[in-house]
Amino acid sequence: MVKNIVFHVNYTRFIKRTISFYNMVEEQQEEFRIKIPKGREVIGLIEQRLGGSRMRVKCLDGKIRICRIPGRLKRKLWIREGDVLLVEPWEFDNDKGDIIFKYQPNHVDWLKRKGYLKGLESLEEF
Repeated sequence: MVKNIVFHVNYTRFIKRTISFYNMVEEQQEEFRIKIPKGREVIGLIEQRLGGSRMRVKCLDGKIRICRIPGRLKRKLWIREGDVLLVEPWEFDNDKGDIIFKYQPNHVDWLKRKGYLKGLESLEEF
């Protein structure tokens, strides 16, 4: 009988710790920082991968740019068609640009709610 009570007490402590841990994890997942376009930066959507770390990106300012992944991000940044990106157009050629950041799905939802993706609402990828 004593063993059952001790087991029950330890088990309830374990359950309470587990529940509090998962609550902490859920709270931490909701908090995140998002890069917002500053200066010349534009939000864009990948239309087509062209190879050689280049791709065709439809930007919110209405232009279609050939963008590349800079060397410092080549191995870190894995992107596919339909991903939402932060693009910085080149200063001397506005039809080309560099990819700075890839937005995760929860970032895209936040950007939609805040109104940063008004130009891409008509697309079905989201």
